[in-house]
Amino acid sequence: MTGEPIRVLHFADLHIGIETYGQIDPQTGLNRRVVDFLQAFDHVVEHAIEGEADLVLFCGDAFKNRDPSPTYLREFAARLRRLLEAGIPVFLLVGNHDLPGMEKRATPLDIFGEFRPLLREGERLMVGRREAVHRIRTRRGLLQLIAMPFPMRARLLKDEAWRNLPAEELDHKLREALYLLLRRMLETEIDPALPTIVAGHFSIEGAVYGSERQVMIGHDVVLPPSMFQYSAIDYVALGHIHKHQEVGNGSPPIVYSGSVERVDFTEEGEPKGFCWVEVRRGKTQWRFVELPARRFITLSIDLRNASDPEMAAIAQIRRDALSLREAVVRVRLRIRPEQGERLREIRIREELEKAGAFYVSAIQMEREEARRARIALSEVERLTPLELLERYLESQDPPPDPERRARLLRAAEQLMKKETEA
Repeated sequence: MTGEPIRVLHFADLHIGIETYGQIDPQTGLNRRVVDFLQAFDHVVEHAIEGEADLVLFCGDAFKNRDPSPTYLREFAARLRRLLEAGIPVFLLVGNHDLPGMEKRATPLDIFGEFRPLLREGERLMVGRREAVHRIRTRRGLLQLIAMPFPMRARLLKDEAWRNLPAEELDHKLREALYLLLRRMLETEIDPALPTIVAGHFSIEGAVYGSERQVMIGHDVVLPPSMFQYSAIDYVALGHIHKHQEVGNGSPPIVYSGSVERVDFTEEGEPKGFCWVEVRRGKTQWRFVELPARRFITLSIDLRNASDPEMAAIAQIRRDALSLREAVVRVRLRIRPEQGERLREIRIREELEKAGAFYVSAIQMEREEARRARIALSEVERLTPLELLERYLESQDPPPDPERRARLLRAAEQLMKKETEA
């Protein structure tokens, strides 16, 4: 069919194998959180089939790590098979979680590429491990795809001298190598009359990070959006950052589909899903499709004025029972110091389970302490800027948790160091 846009379903960051906040599902033998991620993949497959997608484009990080169990490989393959049987081509881009420790070793995705010659139409299943141009024949016409998997220094920087370079100079050389590769492919390997997608797995300047900062494998490289501002590019499909977002000025659209499931509480309020892209040469449109991801809920209850803090907490849980059902829940109870003995954690946990919580992550009791006195002027003069920041963080109500406090102090220290070196 001519004249119609080519329909592409763009998704990424499956991370099959994450088991945090889950228990074994007796029906499948899998961790219930793994089931959540697989069900998200099922929704993607169903939408692609029902919407008559011309291509399913996966932009990296299929599994939690580079050595998935045979069970996880089987589950991934079963869903690929549904797409292929429906006649939908699938492109699998290699992400940082898919990369082996050594360049010449196989990625978990390579096994699917090995079956390509045996398929009736081998071009329907493609694996993008290297930077290359792929020309894909779809039901609605030809589509060009420029694959840019997670950058590997050992492959992109041929001169062994790079191993001794400072990190900042090394990143600059890697960005330059990727830019030259992209420009060469655009100038010598694509047909400018055909629609073109860049599929990448890396960070773009200006993007907002999510929980992948905690699960990331390997050193990150950050590329400028301007690198992709070519008239020949119609859409940039990205994986790697879990938060769905568009970066750059929209010409072309540079889009992170985001992950399909929530990983932890840092993604508590983030929508999860995929992108439905209608590609036309010079006139591409896309929209985000939200999936019914597992909810993460933080329940904060102020009990400082309660005469019976335990009953007050239980009453609040019962009022919120509907929203807590099938959610991963953590509870923060704000109390006076003397109230701690009148609160039983086991009782709070029982009530959350009665409300139907999927998993109770933590019950934290935040005791109200007397406010710290202001720092005397003479003491201020003796403290370093970093020590003053530490005192300030301690005085917050409530103070940041130890992990966040340590991150803030490290970031401040790095900024101060850069300032003194400038």
